[in-house]
Amino acid sequence: MEEVKELSFEESLTNLEEIVKKLEVGDVPLDDAINEFTKAMNLVKICDDKLKHAEESITKLVKDNGEIVEFKIDE
Repeated sequence: MEEVKELSFEESLTNLEEIVKKLEVGDVPLDDAINEFTKAMNLVKICDDKLKHAEESITKLVKDNGEIVEFKIDE
């Protein structure tokens, strides 16, 4: 059984762009277009999840005592 590799954000985005280009041409049979659309929606979710995780990671700071605090810029 082949191990499924988790795609990076960049790999997911590249795959998504390729699917969009393929579907924009418009000569994809309906069944294939539906499959490609489903793959694209899964890739969108992967990208969205990775962006949310990155945002959560960069908005938290760890103080010297280990306390986690939200990062805020006072304007």
